[in-house]
Amino acid sequence: MPTLVQEKTTQAIAILDELKIDCWLTFARESAAGIDPVLPLIYGHHVTWQSAFLLFRTGERIAILGRFDAENARNCGAYNEVIGYDEGVSGSLLAALRRLDPQQIALNYSANDAHADGLGHGLYLQLLGYLAGTPFAARVISAEPIISALRGRKSGEEIERIRQAIRTTYELYNRTYEYADVGMSARQIGAYMHAQMDALGLETSWERASCPAVNAGPNTPIGHLGPGDVRVETGQLLHFDFGLRQNDYCSDIQRVMYFLAAGERQPPAPVQRAFDTVTRAIRAAVDFMRPGVLGYEVDAVARKVITDAGYPEFRYATGHQVGRSAHDGGGVLAPLWERYGDTPKMALEAGQVYAVEPGLFVEGYGYMGIEENVLVTETGAEFLGEPQGELVVK
Repeated sequence: MPTLVQEKTTQAIAILDELKIDCWLTFARESAAGIDPVLPLIYGHHVTWQSAFLLFRTGERIAILGRFDAENARNCGAYNEVIGYDEGVSGSLLAALRRLDPQQIALNYSANDAHADGLGHGLYLQLLGYLAGTPFAARVISAEPIISALRGRKSGEEIERIRQAIRTTYELYNRTYEYADVGMSARQIGAYMHAQMDALGLETSWERASCPAVNAGPNTPIGHLGPGDVRVETGQLLHFDFGLRQNDYCSDIQRVMYFLAAGERQPPAPVQRAFDTVTRAIRAAVDFMRPGVLGYEVDAVARKVITDAGYPEFRYATGHQVGRSAHDGGGVLAPLWERYGDTPKMALEAGQVYAVEPGLFVEGYGYMGIEENVLVTETGAEFLGEPQGELVVK
């Protein structure tokens, strides 16, 4: 059975053929100082000296690395030619390019996608220096569409890893619902979630200090920050944003609880209406999702449900891709705002996994944010776990 790296390099060659791009060159160095996000998919290790990973539309797979890294490339089994060097990479790189003569050379840089932009500017200039005086310097293009497709189109193995991360996240949430109580601080609840995760030997999907976010009531700042000292009170919402990384793949799930006030037997009408609106927006977006629709079109569907119900427009994207990272690059479900560049104009593709997360603020009660992880299929989209259908009430 092929390894994930073997599977993804084979997939990359098919993508090159589909896009009619002759060659994809990933150029990297000293990855311990900042690994190119695509290296785990096409190599699976760090590199030290300047390294070139070349995949060709015709099927050739060439890795050129420092001598002491070359054995890792041989052992990964994804490359049919591995060249180790001592003095410099340029001679072997130019020889490979002259032999195969690609008419386009896609490099690992991108204006829109951080996960396709691993080639630093200094190393890019060095590479251009190696190509100077050859016809290859004029054939350089961005590898953004290749990397976006490779990261986005999850294999069956990748999808199963994400499903497992989601299942484990649900288990931790269920324990947290039992644990959380009136009078506890958000910090105390966040520490409990960390302890449960640590006991399993797992890591958070993003920076530990802000994963989970735990927002108690209406006076907690909402965003990418860790839990503070605000305490859970009756008659208020408790909102979580949490994900974990399991077997290299992530979940990203938001959930909401409500703590009944004295005399209440169910959440008050403003809270229930907000919950119903957010879950309806999620389902509307998921029902609309299918291959070929554009990210901003999905965003508009969810956003309209929120605003038609009389709530202010949420000031962030409806969704983003999930995979090896919680925010996994590629297209987003977002409005056509400057900060998103061209990513909302990208079409959905089968195999992509998205987090869908519209939300709203309930005055006097807190933040109503729910987030579900969804797989785009050949004919539509499906939830990768049971969506939150009811408020957790305590």
